[in-house]
This record gives sequence, C-alpha cells and structure tokens, in this order.
Amino acid sequence: MKIKEIISQHRRDFKAVYECEHCLNTKTGSGYDDANFHRHVIPKMLCDACGKVAPESYKPSATKYPENMTV
Repeated sequence: MKIKEIISQHRRDFKAVYECEHCLNTKTGSGYDDANFHRHVIPKMLCDACGKVAPESYKPSATKYPENMTV
C-alpha cells in the first residue's frame, strides 16, 4: 500500500487514503507521521482485495515535520 492522499492531520497523527500498487484498491485508515511508520508499517500493509504488500521498489514518503521536531 502507499499513501494516495492525506485527508487530515493533527500533529503527527493523520487519516489517509491508502492505495494498493497492484490492484489499485483503496482504503481509508489512520497513520503516524514518523520515519518508522513510512519505512516499515506502510509497506507491510496487506491489501484487502488482493492480499499483497508493497513491492520491493516501494519508496517511503517523507515526513511532514523533521524527526527531532516536537509538534
């Protein structure tokens, strides 16, 4: 899965539309805007439709705020 669109964000918590790179299925879910979430959690999200995870070529999104910044 990858982030298609961030719907809302408060501090580092966000709500987004995630999209499967394989079948283009979308789902809405929550997330946390830190490097760990973008690098490790999102690529391991299973698609509800096809059951696949992100491909090896997945490139994580950048965080909105720097890692050391308190928001």
